[in-house]
Amino acid sequence: MQRRDRDRGREEQSEFSEKLVAVNRVVKTVKGGRNFRFSALVVVGDGAGRVGAGMGKAAEIPEAIRKANENAKKHLITIPLAGTTVPHAITGYFGTGKVVILPAPEGTGVIAGGAARAVLELAGVKDIRTKSYGTSNPINTVKATIEGLKLLRSPEQVAKLRGKTVEEILG
Repeated sequence: MQRRDRDRGREEQSEFSEKLVAVNRVVKTVKGGRNFRFSALVVVGDGAGRVGAGMGKAAEIPEAIRKANENAKKHLITIPLAGTTVPHAITGYFGTGKVVILPAPEGTGVIAGGAARAVLELAGVKDIRTKSYGTSNPINTVKATIEGLKLLRSPEQVAKLRGKTVEEILG
């Protein structure tokens, strides 16, 4: 009895922050009426260059969020950061969604729409400009942002690929 009470107040602390981006109610009409399910989109990140997004679906919202959280942790990516921003401009595509990600000078802040903002803040980017085209759907916007971030390369990675020094790459 005491052990259960002691463990109840103690949630396991994760190194990741999580943000619920969207919850959709999905309805399936069956012979007996309507079945309601909920799908949740969650973004997780450590604020130091690791970020992931996941979807979860269940009959209850908290269960859908928990599943989405687990899914996001399975699909983490690591992005290179150049100080408080990204190393170079990049465009991410997913479906009809297109997200243009541009580096910004220090002090600019995160200039991004709702779904892209969640991904970038949890990734640890402090100064960035983005523009979303094609869709306002949060699922496609988040996935397009993640796809764009996957394409980022640090100067060290580019130098290694080309067999040059970092100074030659940066000019």
